[in-house]
Amino acid sequence: MKLSHLSETLIGSEIVKLGGEIREKIRQGESIYNFTVGDFDPSIFPIPKELEDAIVDAYRKHFTNYPAAEGNLDLREAILSFTKDTEGLDYGSGEILVASGGRPLIYAVFRAICDKGDKIIYPVPSWNNNHYTHFVGGDHIVIEAKAENNFMPTADDIRPHIKESVLLSLCSPQNPTGTTFKKNDLEAICDMVLEENKRRGENQKKLYIMYDQMYWHLTYGDIQHYNPVSLRPAMRQYTIFIDAISKVFAATGVRVGWGMGPASVIGKMKAILTHLGAWAPMAEQKAVAHYLHNRDGIKRFLTHFRKEIEERLHRIYDGFMQLKSEGLSVDAMAPEAAIYLTIKIDLAGKKTNGGKIIENQSDVTAYILNEANLAVVPFYAFGADRSSPWYRLSVGTCKKEDINEMIGKLREALRKLQ
Repeated sequence: MKLSHLSETLIGSEIVKLGGEIREKIRQGESIYNFTVGDFDPSIFPIPKELEDAIVDAYRKHFTNYPAAEGNLDLREAILSFTKDTEGLDYGSGEILVASGGRPLIYAVFRAICDKGDKIIYPVPSWNNNHYTHFVGGDHIVIEAKAENNFMPTADDIRPHIKESVLLSLCSPQNPTGTTFKKNDLEAICDMVLEENKRRGENQKKLYIMYDQMYWHLTYGDIQHYNPVSLRPAMRQYTIFIDAISKVFAATGVRVGWGMGPASVIGKMKAILTHLGAWAPMAEQKAVAHYLHNRDGIKRFLTHFRKEIEERLHRIYDGFMQLKSEGLSVDAMAPEAAIYLTIKIDLAGKKTNGGKIIENQSDVTAYILNEANLAVVPFYAFGADRSSPWYRLSVGTCKKEDINEMIGKLREALRKLQ
């Protein structure tokens, strides 16, 4: 039966495919080191107790009706106060839109700005930009970010494609790499966007940046988070921020996110989402509004949360560095932010004990899953070239006691190869 062009041309998800294979192995009794999901195991990383109590209390007070389409005023004011105190961004109540997590807001940005055939620039590897561009019928302008730049796009990468483009989708700290923009690199991108918009005529569409900073509270060591508006105040009229409680409070299922930007764009996004009904639940909005004023409680939670995430990332990174020092074909990037570690498993062309050649990166992914019980997501699932040997490893469900065992199993599997 013929359906819409959109539904007939949707691209299948490599992550969903890999997830199905993992579930089947677990169903058959195998023990899998599952580092694929960008989520948290609540038994390891529960949401803040004060937030949980506030949610329960809000339901008991019967906050179960429709919220305001743009988000309840008390929540928007709490977010704006929190954002001003923590990041120095000063926005008004008409410049913020609340929704059920980041996804509807990202969709609304694409819908509000882009028409069919418009050029949309995004780097790879990156999360879901290809799908959102497909949704709006945009022209995919794909920037292949390089390992030497920690897989973050540079102004030089973007500049050849900037004319006539209407949206530049950026994310820092980035999913899937866990890497971040350096100050001078982001400044160069901002200066380029400002120069391009100055060049454009009054009746010509401007170039906007969608800046997804979902993980910005989760940076480690000396790493600092930067955003376009703080670096270049003139970028305020061209930047739409995407943020949420999903990652910072391990609250992926609580579904409260927000976008901030020019009132003209935020207003159109609101109109789009009003027809979708993608608002955050009333009780969760009331609870988050209450919790965001608890600055001391948030500080305590984040101090512990960051420590636990960082320990896991560094221990796995150290394990990969040990394997590399033993001459095995792996590598990793030092942890910077988020819940992800960028790892390299470069086995294409090697032979198994049975003489079978591992021909491509799909074979590599299958080999480490079958032989080491290690499940990680290849960068080609995030739009990178299918020959890329790099992977995303997520620690949101990682038990510390499994790390040494996982490294040992991987060592055994790698040593079997010729």
